[in-house]
Amino acid sequence: MEIGLTLPSMIAGFDRPTLVEWCRRIDAGPFSTLAIGERIAYSNTELMVTLSVAAALTERVRIMSTVIILPMHPAVEIAKQAATLDVVSQGRVVLGLGVGGRDEDYRALEASFDRRHQRLDEQVACMRQVWAGEPPFPDMAPVGPPPVQPGGPALYSGALGPKAIARSARWAEGICGFVLDPLGDDHRATFGRIEAAWSAAGRADPPRHVSSFWYALEGPGGDTGEARLHDYARRYLAIFGAEEADAMAGLTSAWSADRVVEGLGALADAGCDEVLLVPTSADPDEVDRAAEVVAAFNR
Repeated sequence: MEIGLTLPSMIAGFDRPTLVEWCRRIDAGPFSTLAIGERIAYSNTELMVTLSVAAALTERVRIMSTVIILPMHPAVEIAKQAATLDVVSQGRVVLGLGVGGRDEDYRALEASFDRRHQRLDEQVACMRQVWAGEPPFPDMAPVGPPPVQPGGPALYSGALGPKAIARSARWAEGICGFVLDPLGDDHRATFGRIEAAWSAAGRADPPRHVSSFWYALEGPGGDTGEARLHDYARRYLAIFGAEEADAMAGLTSAWSADRVVEGLGALADAGCDEVLLVPTSADPDEVDRAAEVVAAFNR
């Protein structure tokens, strides 16, 4: 099982020196992928701009969005940005795409929250048309640049529910999911439902399973991983209300090196192909600590 690392772009204080050092260390480490997620009405850095910088600062790792909330954006614009990113990274781009669940992010971009699942399907088809060198609309020139990867970057779906997973089986290479409790969730059942959807869609190729979870390791200052993990989760989930955020934060479980290794093992045993660890600290030394966890898992 491959293991990637997410940039701490959702954490206050994420600045240029932090970004440069994280990219340098991730690329030099045992990680398969450098990832970043998207929010708009939040204090994080913008996804495509940050990934572009990461692509220029790295040479080896995949560059992945987890995930772009595509119906908030014009499909042709994202297709052009992704193709440009693929050129800059020399073909290392992977796109996770989803519909999100935060109305405020849509409102911030003056985008409609309606029919977002149907619009996602239509936008994926439009993006692939652009990457094939075909005009996206009648009486329009093709939109470049052509991506380095033939046909464009691999696409993953951030779908959660059964209907959304079934729709994703028509166009995605796999599902890019997220779990709160890697130690306790029934990963095998989740992956089984995804595989059943692929089979029902007549897909000969099996879905690739990618999953993520928040983790916290004890820092040199002695702060406890459990407290930091729960505090981070509550802040991130505050949009759902204090009570719901507390409940969901209480489900998180990867607050020590041993627990992260255990969670990775549980996902690997269930058939996961890649896990993207999501840090709760922006300290660049966190990359080295995460590398030690990967080494412990691989022993």
